[in-house]
Amino acid sequence: MRECLSRGPLRVFVSHDTPFVVLPGSGIAIGHVFPRTSSADGPEVDQIRELRSASQLRTQILESMWGEYVLFQPDDAGDSSAAVTRDPSGGVPCIYSLRNGYGFVTSSISLAMRLGLYRKQVDWDVIAHLLTYPNLKTSRTALANICELLPGTSLRVQRTHIVTDQVWSPWTFVAPGQRHTNLSDAAAEIRRTVSKVVRTWGDVDASILMELSGGLDSSIVAGCLQATHSRLVCGNVVTPVPGGDERHYAAQIAHLLGVGLHSWHLDPDIACADIVPHVDATTPRTGILQHAVAEVMQSASRLHGTSSFYLGAGGDTVFGLLTNAVPAADAIRERGLLKGAATIGDLSALHQCTMWKATRLTLRKMVQPPKLPCPPNRIFLNPAMDPVAADDHPWFEVPEGAFLGDRERIFDLASNHLFRDMVFRGDDSWIRMPLLSQPVVEACLRVPTWLSVRGGRNRAVARAAFADMLPPDIIGRRSKGTFIGYLGALFRRNRMQIHDTLLSGALHDQGLIDPKAITRFCMAELPPRDESFLRLLTFVMAENWIRRQG
Repeated sequence: MRECLSRGPLRVFVSHDTPFVVLPGSGIAIGHVFPRTSSADGPEVDQIRELRSASQLRTQILESMWGEYVLFQPDDAGDSSAAVTRDPSGGVPCIYSLRNGYGFVTSSISLAMRLGLYRKQVDWDVIAHLLTYPNLKTSRTALANICELLPGTSLRVQRTHIVTDQVWSPWTFVAPGQRHTNLSDAAAEIRRTVSKVVRTWGDVDASILMELSGGLDSSIVAGCLQATHSRLVCGNVVTPVPGGDERHYAAQIAHLLGVGLHSWHLDPDIACADIVPHVDATTPRTGILQHAVAEVMQSASRLHGTSSFYLGAGGDTVFGLLTNAVPAADAIRERGLLKGAATIGDLSALHQCTMWKATRLTLRKMVQPPKLPCPPNRIFLNPAMDPVAADDHPWFEVPEGAFLGDRERIFDLASNHLFRDMVFRGDDSWIRMPLLSQPVVEACLRVPTWLSVRGGRNRAVARAAFADMLPPDIIGRRSKGTFIGYLGALFRRNRMQIHDTLLSGALHDQGLIDPKAITRFCMAELPPRDESFLRLLTFVMAENWIRRQG
């Protein structure tokens, strides 16, 4: 590694192939940073050198730049202080351990261990929290004394204490005056923004393995890659059981790009209790499905010699996929009863129910208490265990007067950052999730929820934005592939191994799980459409992770 910054309390080292940008005031951005506009129209990195305040520079970068980066700066508080800021997309991992002004910030816990800066120890309070709130992303990791700097957050380190500040908030972009009022303007901005973001990333990466799911989101990302000069390889995973074969749709996108479609079958014989987690996983988030896909994709990347993986991760939330009546509730509140009735009609068409039922569900939404950010899941947990309170997240501070739909999609957006924890593709490749990039998220937040169901179609604005780019089968499809059958088959094949692993493991010894309930479930026939087995697959992956932290 090489030292790229030494100033006051800061010493920053990067590996030889890690990109970074030196900024004014002896700051440095590790990762990729791009201007929002071209050099002829707006600020480039070189054009913000006149700024002297560290906080002003942070604001300028957040407003005029984007990318995947962590920003290190001497702080305004003096020579003994420093500031670390993570971009809103969370594209670069950032964890830290700091006490009394000393410690480390890193993208890799295994690197900190090799340097003798840390020795692993499991935080059992966080494990209990993770099992209770599996979809809640917080700053705590499951390693003792290791925290994560959340996306859009700044860490200010002083000699006696540290402070975290939220420097970017999704609530800014749903405020009055920010919102679109018609579908055509919203679609035009999304088309322009997504296309530019994907092209920008495509120009950075020489060779790309595009992971096509066959759905709308990955298809949009792939369609925008037409304008790049990167070498493209398109791949799709197929399950050995019905429900997960999306080759019909994925092949249409590959044809659009002028390349063949490679299909790879997921392993039907995975030993669930023997999976080895990634060495840099600070929390047991990677599921069995993500592990199986990673194995296939890493092999494909080596075979085809690609350097980057592209995914459509996060598109459902970013493009406004809401499955309840909040769009109509928002429409009535924002546009009045008459125009709100049109959105009730959109909901009726979308969910193929009567207008009466859509109206009843809308009124219920309007009078019920707002949805919790993240309700607990106590299935298979020890009933004698003390209740676990949900950790806070800075995006859960709802402004007064916020719309119900904005609440729900921003809560879901906070969970979207779990993708960064779940997806690994080896140590020598980039993982690109363009739909989580800052400009895309901001553009989509400006779309009211009622526009997202216009015409009785979910993600209606995104569909309109790319209607002339993608095949009609993709734009118009309502169905979606599922991996539930594959996961159910894995559970049936491994159920006794899972049972024995959990009842002889650390989760049991810590009193976190209910052994009787697990035994009853594993010994009985798996009920049709019962997806409770997914919880046990999550538990066994947590057990795998815990066993390898000693």
